[in-house]
Parts: sequence; structure tokens; C-alpha cells
Amino acid sequence: MPIERVFSQPTPDDESYLISLRPQRLDECIGQEVVREQLSIALDAARKRGEPLDHVLLDGPPGLGKTTLAHVIATEMNARIHVTSGPAITRQGDLMMLLTQLEQGDVLFIDEVHRLNKAVEEFLYPALEDFRVDYTTESGIGGRTVNFNLKRFTLVGATTRAGMLSGAMRSRIGMPFHLQYYTEAELTRIVTRSAQLLKVPALAGALERLASRSRGTPRIVNRLLRRVRDYADVRGDGRLTPEIVDAALGILQIDELGLDELDRRYLMALIKHYDGGPAGIEAIAASMGHERDTLEDVVEPYLLQIGFVIRTPRGRVARPAAFEHLGFAPRAKNVDFEQPGLFE
Repeated sequence: MPIERVFSQPTPDDESYLISLRPQRLDECIGQEVVREQLSIALDAARKRGEPLDHVLLDGPPGLGKTTLAHVIATEMNARIHVTSGPAITRQGDLMMLLTQLEQGDVLFIDEVHRLNKAVEEFLYPALEDFRVDYTTESGIGGRTVNFNLKRFTLVGATTRAGMLSGAMRSRIGMPFHLQYYTEAELTRIVTRSAQLLKVPALAGALERLASRSRGTPRIVNRLLRRVRDYADVRGDGRLTPEIVDAALGILQIDELGLDELDRRYLMALIKHYDGGPAGIEAIAASMGHERDTLEDVVEPYLLQIGFVIRTPRGRVARPAAFEHLGFAPRAKNVDFEQPGLFE
């Protein structure tokens, strides 16, 4: 029986748990110093002028706090937030219903904004620029177009694939922010705050060990805290110790670098089936029996970040560090995929 993956999308139960740990104000947020500084200035300026905040785009890997920042923006602006996602808006009428419900200064948060279909995205453009929409009430020869004026609102879009956004959408968003992975020190501060909120006692070194295995991601460190707390309650005295953390993460099959079974299977497929690459993502996904999107969105970003895998024009290539981590001898340099020199 496969173990549930800690790094998968959160379940509804996880969502309620994570929401309870979510910062409410900008000064409660940890990490992302550049983004927070720029956002703080923009929020102060908007409040001073009594205007809604400019439209915001938050991009970065899953779990870095895009949804949290959207809620923080709404709280800081003393505004209501309306939450939806790109795949949920299938027709212009769905978006029309959302837009006409917005009051002055409200925040419309669209998660996975890159997955809006083309017709809906184009329908959104005049709403972002001029705060109006032209809506066709009926299709066919009897249809008529009605112009609706909207209240001034702030769109906050979140995406894990900024490259899939159209240039037209990008040009209408005034403040694009890219979220980076968190440092181990920042994750330690985050999990320490979470442990205090949950009243989980922890000895020296335990939370630091959790942070070191959390792939630079706050969502993961908070989910691991929940799993380790459960283990400490059942197999220990309720306190988190380095030994308890190691034992709990061992059951979850998370190693010292934060890689889990799916990460290792990805690397094993690339190394054993394709001799370390280059190999196309479709071929790797087929050999593993997983969807391509799962590998691209959940597995690869961290492996790229730590230098275990690189992307080349011919496909994915495992680096020597990946061979060594799995106990394989690094292969000899393959000139077929090495970057050619300037005059070669």
C-alpha cells in the first residue's frame, strides 16, 4: 500500500489546518523580503490615496504562500476577498457573475490564472483596464451586447507557470512578483511560530531538522509538523525531539535532503532507464506511470533547485549529485548533451 505523499496537493482537512497557521498581516509574514518590501510600499501608497491596490500577479512553485499573500492583501486593504480558480471559470457568464458581485476595493483572487480559457481571459481584459465589460446576453441573431460598469477592484492572480500567461494578460497587471524558495533559517522561524500556535513542545534541534527537510516550502514544513506531532503523541511523550523527527520522517520515506519516494523514483527512472538522460519528460512520465503535470509541477522544481536535474533542449539530464545521492557512480561526461562552445 503506497504511503500518501506529503508533497501532494493539500486535502480539505489539510487546508483547514494550514489556514489556521496562515499569517493575517504583512508584518506577520516571514521570508520573501523583496516582495514584502515592495508590497508594503504599494499598500501604504494605495491606502494613503484611498484607492484600490493595482492588480497583482504572484508566481512561483506550489506552497510558497501565494494564497496567503492574497488574503494578506485583502486584510491590509480592509477589503473582502472573492476566491476562485482558472479551471472553475469555464464561461464568460461565470466571470460576469463574479465581477458584478465586487464592491469598491474588493480583491478577486484567481488561483491557477494561467488556466483561464482564451475567451474568458479576453473577456477579463477591459475589466482590468477600464473596469467595464461588454456582455452578450444571448447568442445568435437576437443577441445584444450590454455594457456594464464595474466597481474598481484588485485582481490577484496566482500561477505556478508564469510562462503560460499571455503577453496581453501580463501587460495588464501592474505588480508582478516572483516568490523564491525559503531558506532553512526562514523555515525554522515559520515552523517555530506554527509550533507555538499549536502548543507543540519541541526540544532544541527538532524544528531545525524539520526545516532542513522541507524543500524550502512553508506548506511542506507545516504539514510535516502535523505528521511529526501525531507520531510524537502516539510513539513518544508528545514532545518533538531530533530522534522523534528522524523516526517520523523515516516512516514517511523522506530522506535528509527532503526527497520522498516519488522524487527518488523519478531520479531512478532517469538514471537506470535512460542512463542519466537526456530523456523527454513524456518518456519519464510513461515509465513511471505518472502524469506529466505532476512531475513538472511537484517533482522537478525542487530537483532543479538543488542541482540534481537540468533541462536541456534534448530533455532532462541527471547531474552527478543525483547519482551520488542514490549510491550510483557518476557516469562519464557525455559530450552529446554538453553545451557547445561559442565557436563550435
